[in-house]
Amino acid sequence: MRSHLLNDATAERYRRSVTEGVERVAAKIATTDRPFTGVTVDALSPRIDEIDLDRPLHDTAAVLDELEDVYLRDAVYFHHPRYLAHLNCPVVIPAVLGEAVLSAVNSSLDTWDQSAGGTLIERKLIDWTCARIGLGPAADGVFTSGGTQSNLQALLLAREEAKAENFADLRIFASEVSHFSVRKSAKLLGLGLDAVVSIPVDRDKRMQTVALARELERCAKGGLVPMAVVATGGTTDFGSIDPLEEIAGLCEQYGVWMHVDAAYGCGLLASLKYRHRIDGIERADSVTVDYHKSFFQPVSSSAVLVRDAATLRHATYHAEYLNPRRMVQERIPNQVDKSLQTTRRFDALKLWMTLRVMGADGIGELFDEVCDLAAEGWRMLAADPRFDVVVQPSLSTLVFRCVPAAVTDPAEIDRANLYARKALFASGDAVVAGTKVAGRHYLKFTLLNPETTTADIAAVLDLIAGHAEQYLGDSLDRAS
Repeated sequence: MRSHLLNDATAERYRRSVTEGVERVAAKIATTDRPFTGVTVDALSPRIDEIDLDRPLHDTAAVLDELEDVYLRDAVYFHHPRYLAHLNCPVVIPAVLGEAVLSAVNSSLDTWDQSAGGTLIERKLIDWTCARIGLGPAADGVFTSGGTQSNLQALLLAREEAKAENFADLRIFASEVSHFSVRKSAKLLGLGLDAVVSIPVDRDKRMQTVALARELERCAKGGLVPMAVVATGGTTDFGSIDPLEEIAGLCEQYGVWMHVDAAYGCGLLASLKYRHRIDGIERADSVTVDYHKSFFQPVSSSAVLVRDAATLRHATYHAEYLNPRRMVQERIPNQVDKSLQTTRRFDALKLWMTLRVMGADGIGELFDEVCDLAAEGWRMLAADPRFDVVVQPSLSTLVFRCVPAAVTDPAEIDRANLYARKALFASGDAVVAGTKVAGRHYLKFTLLNPETTTADIAAVLDLIAGHAEQYLGDSLDRAS
């Protein structure tokens, strides 16, 4: 079995095995003509259940054949231009190359003696991102597994900086369409059920700063402690960007930690056309970025950034076997001193490779393309009487629903849209997401693929309308 260990004696076997796998995937991507096959859970589960993991195949080609049957054939392919559902981007080739390198070398980014140059590369990318945001010379941060972990760490720092005697007195302010991880973080941090104060949004789904000011004042007068305001730089449902400058002013006025969840909107940091849409982010105390959303990176690749590096001490724990305190005096850079994780992949390498091959402008051009596409899609929806579209996009998300002219019952329209999404997924012709707006069911395009065209959008809209009309026709037949 030692022949399977990657080392100097097996380097050629490694080359052959990886090449064979890459060729399979490349062939699959080259011939995939729709984002999904439409396979059901009931159809796929038995194929996986019948595999006996205690009886290995002992042959890479045989395993790849099996993988084709249980995974590759029915995977949901984000690179396809009619995958329009969630915040999943197609990935750029330099980042995939970086993934291959980091997996083989397998550095762990917790301590210097496990990563060396990897530590410095990650720190360089953190400095680069902080500079793009404009956080100032004392800024710092660390790579994380994703936006949820980044938000959790930012709110942990905010909790500690608030210096409250009683956690039950702490309050977090976030818009009613902020990410669910804000509430999840509050729970994990031991705060009360009422810790997160939901701030209403305007018609563009942006936090109402008048309402925020009112709640901050109420909090202060009630003897409670405002711990943090979470402003969103690109909401998951709408891509809406809160008024960051106004929120920053209120945070300064009330002495509150300002966190910007820019997991989605961080692509604007590289934008050549729309960077101004996220102005005010430079005034934040902490920022979440997800490179695996709008920098076209493979999962996972995220970071949490802070204005004041000293605040990262709240995540520091020194273990004698790993990062003893003396290493700080010896100026040995251990990233575990900043992170909630210990063992951690060298995910930063993917972004490094991307910047060194494409440059930031290359990333920004791709993100600008999807923002432009969303603007075109919004105009198409606004002009189409078959659909009701919610807000004009700030990023690349469109929320809408089919509204058949012959139907006036909102509940029946809900059911028609739910059916259309399900039928579309089952067909595999396209994948779209869904959400609720004012209690009603809507559909959602999250446009992150520059290869998607307005023709793709038009075709998918026709499919949606067709499925909705089919449902309503069948419903009338059943009722008659």
